[in-house]
Amino acid sequence: MTYTVAVSGASGYAGGEILRLLAAHPDIEIRTVTAHSNAGQPLIEHQPHLRSLAHLTLQPTTPEVLAGHDIVFLALPHGQSGQYTDALGDTPLVIDAGADHRLTSQQAWDAFYGGHFHEPWAYGVPELLTAAGKQREQLRGASRIAAPGCNASTVSLSLTPGVAAGVIDPSDIVTMLAVGPSGAGKSLKPHLLGSELLGTANPYAVGGTHRHIPEIRQALAAASGATPDSIRISFTPVLVPMARGILATSTAPIVEGVTDAQIRDAWEQAYGDETFVQLLPQGSFPRTADVLGANTALMGLAIDRAANRVTVVTAVDNLVKGTAGAAIQSMNLALGLPEGRALTVNGVAP
Repeated sequence: MTYTVAVSGASGYAGGEILRLLAAHPDIEIRTVTAHSNAGQPLIEHQPHLRSLAHLTLQPTTPEVLAGHDIVFLALPHGQSGQYTDALGDTPLVIDAGADHRLTSQQAWDAFYGGHFHEPWAYGVPELLTAAGKQREQLRGASRIAAPGCNASTVSLSLTPGVAAGVIDPSDIVTMLAVGPSGAGKSLKPHLLGSELLGTANPYAVGGTHRHIPEIRQALAAASGATPDSIRISFTPVLVPMARGILATSTAPIVEGVTDAQIRDAWEQAYGDETFVQLLPQGSFPRTADVLGANTALMGLAIDRAANRVTVVTAVDNLVKGTAGAAIQSMNLALGLPEGRALTVNGVAP
């Protein structure tokens, strides 16, 4: 069976990456691409690397244009998806790459986003541990999927094995992320200009203000069966001069009495059978270069007994495993297709 697809926000980074991956999917026909200010222009003018889609023209983003497809991807700024999802009730599968349907708590939404709160959808991180098992079981046959925030899923995947196994204390988590500016979208912003980014590293959303914090707390709470209020995390992202990528270094205290073997076993049990989340051998740590273009999260684990903390270093491509790849992996599960179809573990080098 071939499924027809519409992709909104197709002139942006996330929309372009969704299209790049879908273009290689044997079960997908990309029928419609939409934009706002760029509507009416050829897609190829905004995504010149998508040569196989040069025949497509960006149409206006309206419910009428998006309707009538088997699958709709919404790659829109936060707070803009809800107005369309409400009008797509007859669409069999809708996948939102924005934040509008990620959070289960209206209080958290009001505190970090504001505006109208929309119902939470199935969270699109298949490998994520929950108290009921892996999140992929919630994605099988789903009709509405919320793709993750790239920073949030990276940190959540890093720490849920330890939280679920009870070997780390989630009340004192510290994480620092080196991130590429593509995660901030394609809209012109002075602080994201090359002249502002090259040769420097810039912290942002410091002091507990980043919008992905409640998403991380929600995921870690689901893994432990606790409440999000019991999860305390210091989260500091830093923009670095690479177009793509996240390198997240996360630490948490070791629970008293837990052995080194029990700690490593928690992560090995969680990801030993996974294709797209891989724990590296002891003493090895990933680079962002190793996951460029891949739907892979590579993870290194260290046990620091002097500080009595576990350190997890995880690398992802924020536009693939962090966004578009997670969305398509979740789509495959929802449709009953092989989970890895049109996705690769192989990065691009150099």
